[in-house]
Amino acid sequence: MHLPINPFKAALARNEPQYGIWAGFATSYAAEIVAGTGYDWMLIDGEHAPNTVPSLLGQLQSVAPYVTHPVVRPVSGDPILIKQLLDVGTQTLMVPMVETAEQARALVRAMRYPPHGIRGVGGGLIRATRWDAVPNYIKRAHEQLCLIVQVESRLGAENVTEIAAVDGVDAVFIGPADLSTGMGYAGDASQPEVQASIRGAIEATRASDKACGILAPREEDARRYAEWGCTFIAVAIDVSLLRQAAIDNLARYREPAVAAISHSRTY
Repeated sequence: MHLPINPFKAALARNEPQYGIWAGFATSYAAEIVAGTGYDWMLIDGEHAPNTVPSLLGQLQSVAPYVTHPVVRPVSGDPILIKQLLDVGTQTLMVPMVETAEQARALVRAMRYPPHGIRGVGGGLIRATRWDAVPNYIKRAHEQLCLIVQVESRLGAENVTEIAAVDGVDAVFIGPADLSTGMGYAGDASQPEVQASIRGAIEATRASDKACGILAPREEDARRYAEWGCTFIAVAIDVSLLRQAAIDNLARYREPAVAAISHSRTY
């Protein structure tokens, strides 16, 4: 059995645009529905959605037959948790709140076996090796693993050049909601200061010859960030899509004044 190819990582290297969707329902059933809709990638969220390692595993298994590539976001960059997520077959990790190059280097080490890292060897116990069916997994695993670091604070944005330059970091992903909140604008990424910070982070990442991504559910934002250089953009959130569809459906049957419900969070 061959080492499974990571098509998402390959597309990043080719600088191809990839459109993604946030998967926040924390169930395999919902994840499979989303995977069947044709997005290039989906973020299975373990930071803000109520996921555990077993539930993340179930979602990886449920979306495996589809072309949509699963990206897993852990709750933190804990190397023990990273080891578990890699062992159950995660190929692409997006780690939140990375603020320094030192943190980024530690994440790279967590994803690699000695002598280049600290990842423990599970051998025949782990899904990533297909239970020892993949030859030379220890020597070759890093070839198909992809590390995305999230820059979503003022400090992270200030250090993005050094973060992006770390060998083993494949991409930087900007979190507009946390970044704008940390800059004093309570989730309003439309503010000029926040937009300048985002554009600067994109340009610094691209200058390091690394891919840059962002969360942008509003079309006008997504298209602007693509123009600025982002190549992988999350353009939808499954929970938000369901909620808005339910609101819109009910509004057809109630008086407009009663059904005037909106969600106004700006990313």
